[in-house]
Formats: sequence, C-alpha cells, structure tokens
Amino acid sequence: MAKHKIAWLPGDGVGVEVMEAARLVLDRVGLDAEYPHGDIGWEFWRQEGDAFPARTIALLENVDAAMFGAITSKPVKAAEQELVPALRGKGLVYRSPIVRMRQLFDLYVCLRPCKAYAQNPLNFKEGIDLVVFRENTEDLYAGVEFNTVPDRLRDTLAELSPPFKAFQDVPGDQYAISCKINTRKGSERIIRAAFEFAKQFNRKKVTVVHKANVVRATDGLFLETAKQVATDFPGIAMDDANIDAMTMWLLKNPFSYDVLVAPNLYGDIISDLCAQMVGGLGFGCSGNIGEKLAVFEPTHGSAPKYAGQYKVNPIATILAAKMMLDWLGEADRAKRIEGAVAEVIREGKVRTYDMGGAAKTLEMAEAIAAKA
Repeated sequence: MAKHKIAWLPGDGVGVEVMEAARLVLDRVGLDAEYPHGDIGWEFWRQEGDAFPARTIALLENVDAAMFGAITSKPVKAAEQELVPALRGKGLVYRSPIVRMRQLFDLYVCLRPCKAYAQNPLNFKEGIDLVVFRENTEDLYAGVEFNTVPDRLRDTLAELSPPFKAFQDVPGDQYAISCKINTRKGSERIIRAAFEFAKQFNRKKVTVVHKANVVRATDGLFLETAKQVATDFPGIAMDDANIDAMTMWLLKNPFSYDVLVAPNLYGDIISDLCAQMVGGLGFGCSGNIGEKLAVFEPTHGSAPKYAGQYKVNPIATILAAKMMLDWLGEADRAKRIEGAVAEVIREGKVRTYDMGGAAKTLEMAEAIAAKA
C-alpha cells in the first residue's frame, strides 16, 4: 500500500500537460504514492452541468492531498446552454470549481511563495523572496451575488443603508450586487497563519494589505483583527498598507516586504503581481490549505490556445508539487526538487518560450528530474 494517496486533477487545456511534467519529477524523486484521477473542469460542466462532480468531491474526502492543473473558465451564453442536453432549460450558471472546492473543504489558506531564482532572465530583481497569505473562502469571492436584484433585497437595503437609496428606483434588472463578506473568524485564522509562518521560518515582518480607509466595515474588521493577533507575536513586526499603495511600493522596493496577508480579492491581485516580479505565472505556485486537506496548483490558467502543444513552462506546477511534499512531511524530496529547479534555471541551458528558449514542457521537466 502506498504511503500517500494524492488526488490527481489535471483539468483541461495545458493543465493536462503541466501535470504530466510534475508527475515525471515526482516519480524521479521516488515518492511512494498512488494518484487516483479526478474529473474536474469545463468539459464536465458542458457534458454534465457540473464542473466539480460529486464523484470528485467524494475522492477528495479520502486522500492525503491533491494536485490540481488548470481549468477553463469563461462566460456562458444562454444559447450555449441550450446546445448541451445536460444544461438545456436549467438556467445553470458556471461557477469556478476551485472556488467551490476551497469553500466546501474549508481550504482557508492560499499560500503563494514568490521567490526569484538566480539567473532567471525574467526576474524583476534578483533576491526577491516574498510569501503571500491570501484568505481563501470569504470576501468578494464568497459567491453571494445577484445579477438581477430581487425587490425584497432592494427594499431591505434601502431601509438599512442610506447610501443605497440612490439605487432604490433603479429596476432590478439594471444593476447587480456582489456581497463582500469578511468574518472575524475568517480574518483571524488567515492572519494567525501568516504570523505562525513568519515565526517558524524566521521572517521578520508581516504586512497587512487592506482598503480600510474606504471599505470601512469589512476591511476595517480585517485590520482590527490583525492588530489584535499581532500582540501574540511580539518578536515579529507588523505594518499595513492600502492595496493600491501596496502595488506601487512592491515594485519600488520589494525588499521592504517579507510576508504579506490580505483578504481574498486583494491577495489574488498582489500574489499575481509578486509572481510577475519573479518570472511570471510560469513560476507561480499555490497551496490551498485547510485543516484536513490541501490542494496544490500552478496559478496560471488553462491557456486553451496552447493546449496540446506542450509549450508552456511547467516550473509553476513542479514547484506546487514541491509545496505538496513539504505539506506531506517529505521535506528531503521537496528540497531535492527545489534545488533541481534552481540549478536548471541558473544554468540556463534549458528554457521554455517564456524564458526566451525553445524547450518543450516535458524537456524542462526532464532536465529538472535529471538533477533532482
């Protein structure tokens, strides 16, 4: 019996190809694991009306961790629904399965390390080493939305919120509402996770990203909670910054920052910015972590235009696999993978198209596996 059971969720587009690359490297370091396949993604929504089928949910309830590739997400026209028998007449709305997964399994930590490996021609500056903690289940990604506003919701908001009265006479089909929901519990646990990480890995500072000067209720709660949590970690400095200013200061002086923690949307924004500073989404890996399950993925999308070409850089997915090994307690194998990635980048002999080279996806994976 294998030591680890890892759900294998390739998704679609280039997700299938980069996951193949990651598996090549995992096999090279001798990970003792079985990899049951899970159906997920755009085609399952088209075929069955569910991008995250119940059978895949059941699989995730019985594994140690999961590797997730990429999925296609795009607006769906009503006419397209009518072409698919599983969707016809149901008025179904496509919802990202990774968002559902995060909420269903309470994967409240989105951990995104952003490290500039030496001699990467895409580095913004050598030596950048940032870690982003993004709250993963609340905020504007909570999924509480109305693209036609019901009369009773409109009337309630007009009664409870004076600023809303300006919209009271607008017909419900002429505007939309997305609810930004931040709880004290959700805020505290992501902020505490960031401080615990800083303490464990000798990081010196945690920066709280928000917009509390304008979004006073939800972001105000997040910032207030951060100040309370910080008192439990006297050896770690804390500062805070507005999300708009943060994007400027990160580019101006990334070495002033260490660990960043933010609500869901802001964390999504700054983690992509940080990823670009260390080479782009071809180097951006992510862990969606809860108490019982963790799902690891590259942060890039499915890039349908490149599907089947084995062209894209697999390093993000390989580094996601390295994160998974750390989470599974396989620190030595994780270290071997990261060392191999760093060495291949430093040598510069094998580079994918985004790095200015011509290597294919599996050629990069093979070069890394050879050094792992």
